[in-house]
Amino acid sequence: MTLPPTADIAEALGTGPTTRQALGPKVQIRVDISSQTMTVLVHGKVAHVWKVSTAGRGYVTPTGFWTPYRMHVMWHSRKYDNAPMPHSIFFHGGYAIHATPHVKRLGKPASHGCVRLHPDNAKALFALVRQYGPSTVRVSVEQ
Repeated sequence: MTLPPTADIAEALGTGPTTRQALGPKVQIRVDISSQTMTVLVHGKVAHVWKVSTAGRGYVTPTGFWTPYRMHVMWHSRKYDNAPMPHSIFFHGGYAIHATPHVKRLGKPASHGCVRLHPDNAKALFALVRQYGPSTVRVSVEQ
């Protein structure tokens, strides 16, 4: 098969723009540190907007883009006194999105660097990531 010089891989495979979009992340988890919110998009449409808590004074929540690499229904922090981290979605080193019992602090910086969610929201997000598969999820954290 000979392709014109302007042909791309999608054309070579006999696919078009729809397939290109399908190859992108199916679920996007966007954490906005300045507003202490998380926006969850599924197939490009807003599915959820939730309050979060990111790093409090003296701690850092890393900014950037990642694909989740590990998930646990229940995890205990090895670094912070075996603290429970229900519905953990690890996205960078020891940093995770997880449930917190400190729901009154959501919407304000309060964590050691992880992204804290209301337990109901963490459970829903965990189920969503499990449904689509971590490899199809993109986590972004920005200021």
